[in-house]
Amino acid sequence: MAVAVRGGRVGSGGGSGLRNYFSYRIFVSAMFTLLFLATLSVLFTSYPSHPDSVMETSGNAYARRTFLALQSDPSKTRLNLIYNQANNHIALVNAYFTYARRLKLEISRQLKMFDDLAKNFSDLQLKPTYRLALFESDGPVDEDVLRQFEKEVKDKIKVARLMIAEAKESYDTQLKIQKLKDTIFAVNESLLKAKKNGAFTSSIAAKSTPKSLHCLAMRLMEERIAHPEKYTDDEPKPEFEDPSLYHYAIFSDNVIAISVVVNSVVKNAEEPEKHVFHIVTDRMNLAATKVWFKMRPIQGGAHIEIKAVDDYKFLIPSYVPVLRQVKSANLQKFYFTNRAENSTKDMNNMKFRNPKYLLMLNHLRFYLPELYPKLHKILFLDDDVVVQKDLTALWRIDMDGKVNLAVNTCFGSFRRYAEYLNFSNPLIKEKFNPRACAWAFGVNMFDLDAWRNEKCTEQYHYWQNLNEDQTLWKLGTLPAGLITFYSTTKSLDKTWHVLDLGINPSMQFWLVKVNSYRINNYKVLLCSCYHVMN
Repeated sequence: MAVAVRGGRVGSGGGSGLRNYFSYRIFVSAMFTLLFLATLSVLFTSYPSHPDSVMETSGNAYARRTFLALQSDPSKTRLNLIYNQANNHIALVNAYFTYARRLKLEISRQLKMFDDLAKNFSDLQLKPTYRLALFESDGPVDEDVLRQFEKEVKDKIKVARLMIAEAKESYDTQLKIQKLKDTIFAVNESLLKAKKNGAFTSSIAAKSTPKSLHCLAMRLMEERIAHPEKYTDDEPKPEFEDPSLYHYAIFSDNVIAISVVVNSVVKNAEEPEKHVFHIVTDRMNLAATKVWFKMRPIQGGAHIEIKAVDDYKFLIPSYVPVLRQVKSANLQKFYFTNRAENSTKDMNNMKFRNPKYLLMLNHLRFYLPELYPKLHKILFLDDDVVVQKDLTALWRIDMDGKVNLAVNTCFGSFRRYAEYLNFSNPLIKEKFNPRACAWAFGVNMFDLDAWRNEKCTEQYHYWQNLNEDQTLWKLGTLPAGLITFYSTTKSLDKTWHVLDLGINPSMQFWLVKVNSYRINNYKVLLCSCYHVMN
């Protein structure tokens, strides 16, 4: 009984207080509105006008009166501006009046609703059935009546909670702010998901192959099988080990991309016969690559050596950490477990899940001195590079005893070591500077003699073994390169290596690196090698 009585008192008192509060607000608003309108009325009645213009009420008359006022008296211009400003505020006041009236009706509805709800709670305990059986009876409580009373009370409480929740939304500013924050968060989540889906589809599009090149390796193999006499392997040339020539290293399983790099270098070379290309591909594409360059020989007398990774017998798991780690169950699960959420879970994570980072072909760049023991310098080129001018000047740059010559890519706080390495690890934090500038791994001149002296391959093995659990950096060759050549890299002028097709008309660029994650790699490259394919 106490609950019912307390509910009735609170409902009645709260409804009366709420009614008085809102009645006072409406009264004050109405008084200010009337005061403002009265002021405007006084202002307009004191409007000085020409006697003849009092009778003119049409739009044309007012326009003529305004024009004449502008010509005759500057003070009337000011008065006209005040008049227009007052009219604008009248419209604004009318709009607020309409809203206030609607708000008043809504408040009146809520006042009546809460008053009725309080009366319902009070009337419930005054029902004769319940009063006699539950509250005024000296005997045992009737279980059926009590159950019915409990049901009605719970139903009314449910209605009351719904009504209070609906009303609270109108008065609780914090609730409105929270709802707005929730909406903003939901929109941001949708936007982030759309961006991730866009990045995923862009990555797929960038790696797609034009229909005319579908099954290219298979078609080249058909040609080799049909005409084996045309495609016999040549004997190794002495130029392959001649350190006085200009040597290039290109490691790729993409026949077309290799052809673009090689032909763009040769096309722009002043002395193409002095350029030697060392191509390394995988066993599956070896024959197709050889057939391609037999069918389309390099012009100008340039030399090309084509090998497979398997031809280098020293690349075994006991020596190469990556070959040993690729058999790890954790790495295989990371790359090959098929989970739907992985496709859009994290754009960076999606990129690093590309199995190409496990390929020995991708890590072969760390074994250049052992691949080419008789050479002193070699220019490493990625397969997404298009050369635009003669590159021989790179061999004449003094590297000051450094191993690696590369273009720095940092700007501001971006593309620095902290972006690629895990500086929460004590080993990384102790050895490296998080503000150190990163560089591009794709157009690099390597001094192989300095490499051997600095024992860079051993450094690479040391850090790669420590990173077997991927706690030092994510998979890939750039973080490993940043660590291996941390103190042995010399900065190269940025005009030698332009990233992301960033063409500046005011400068003569020597190289352009095509970012295959942003554009369709094949379509761009095919434009450059059109003369090669025909």
